[in-house]
Amino acid sequence: MYPEKMTEIYDKYSNAVYRMAFAYCKNKADAEDIMQEVFIRRFSTDIVFEDEAKEKSWLLKVTVNKCRDMFRSLRYKYSLTSIPLEEADIIYETQEESDVYHAVMSLPNKYRTVIHLFYYEEYTIKEISAITGDKETAIQTQLYRARKKLKDILGKELRL
Repeated sequence: MYPEKMTEIYDKYSNAVYRMAFAYCKNKADAEDIMQEVFIRRFSTDIVFEDEAKEKSWLLKVTVNKCRDMFRSLRYKYSLTSIPLEEADIIYETQEESDVYHAVMSLPNKYRTVIHLFYYEEYTIKEISAITGDKETAIQTQLYRARKKLKDILGKELRL
């Protein structure tokens, strides 16, 4: 692959991959490591995608898998290296956005992942199912439960 093409792919998808990894890990350093591993994997394989949506979906699926691998690793089990969300260099336009993001980040991984993919990355339930490897009914249930938890945390219904 040509360096120009690699740069183009990285520029186009790095933000989405980082946000997915950070949403899963809640740790800036781990999210950056995972992002690096995802793009190394992308550039070391000769996959040709039908369109940009398929490529983004593939990258996010690899990101979720790398996050899961990290959580299963011994290194992660013995290190507690997360940083506070306030230090994560995330900029919010309103206080409500900040409150919502912090509420989402307080959810368990399975709920945080589906909320992120559904609302922030705008994937359908079917696409989330393909990315995470879970059944569509499981994704629907997780979204329902995540919304309920967010409503409990924030004290109101959300309009995302």
